[in-house]
Amino acid sequence: MLRRWSWFCLLLGIGLLPVEAEALDQVSFGTNWKAQAEHGGFYQAVATGLYERHGLAVTIRQGGPQANFRQLLLAGKLDFYMAGTMFSAFNNAQNQIPTVMVAALFQKEPVILMAHPGVGHDRLEDLKGQPIMISRQVELTTWQWLKAAFGYSDDQIRPYNFNPAPFLADPQAIQQGYVTSEPFAIEQQGGFKPVVLLLADHGYDSYSTLIETTIETADTKADLVQRFVDASIEGWASYLQGDPAPGNALIKQDNPDMTDAQIAYSIAQMKAHGIVLSGQALTDGIGAMSDQRWREFFAFATQAGLYPKDLDISRTYRLDFVNKKVGLGARPN
Repeated sequence: MLRRWSWFCLLLGIGLLPVEAEALDQVSFGTNWKAQAEHGGFYQAVATGLYERHGLAVTIRQGGPQANFRQLLLAGKLDFYMAGTMFSAFNNAQNQIPTVMVAALFQKEPVILMAHPGVGHDRLEDLKGQPIMISRQVELTTWQWLKAAFGYSDDQIRPYNFNPAPFLADPQAIQQGYVTSEPFAIEQQGGFKPVVLLLADHGYDSYSTLIETTIETADTKADLVQRFVDASIEGWASYLQGDPAPGNALIKQDNPDMTDAQIAYSIAQMKAHGIVLSGQALTDGIGAMSDQRWREFFAFATQAGLYPKDLDISRTYRLDFVNKKVGLGARPN
């Protein structure tokens, strides 16, 4: 009888033992700058458990001026990287870097030109021949489009040092920026609303905030890539149409210099300008991409002399992870 009771207790104990949770896949994701609202969907997916629901334990590593996360991606130290624009993919193809873009979270790149009100600098056409402060990176990319589309010339270029002081000091000044950031700084420090010209609304058609991974990862771990893309998209839908507070808390944890006012402004601008939710994303889901848009933007880049026309870009992006109507519950307010 004692032996039977011992076996019964043992079996009962085994039955009552909690089932060990299925192990999550460890994933590391690098952003291209310090934590901000422009990364909010990724932080939201961490904070609200969306990545975990897709079987992922995601660590976000924020970028900065000294970070070279693409090297870490190639070295296997990162699984995914947040690339800036389509130029990144073309540069990778030209330099034979084996990475691929698998989603475009921003349908519009937020890049702008910004001017003072009331001085006649209200349209991109008005800025032809005027001095414009831009960075070297913009000179090699967006500026080439402005030259082709609006006849700008290199003698207009003035150096931009990412400081608003020169712009504030000169009523004739014009500078680059992002619709989610620099206008807020001018409003706060200068006490006026600048003229803001979002290039994406005038024909500049680059995707932005692309998810980049290695070709090997996309080929051999397609299920993991799909889960990361889907959860990230769901994070952006939640961030823009739900309560962004969980993601914002993690953003400020990573970047204590980020303020609530700046975050609120950035979110409002992303919504107002359809940075995430516009165009194809409204029918095919957040992160959507198309062959046509890739081909047409590459055609512009080759016509501008930035790349050889025979450059093969066929493996620089993949459409099989997007266009699945994920995130369609989110709609512009």
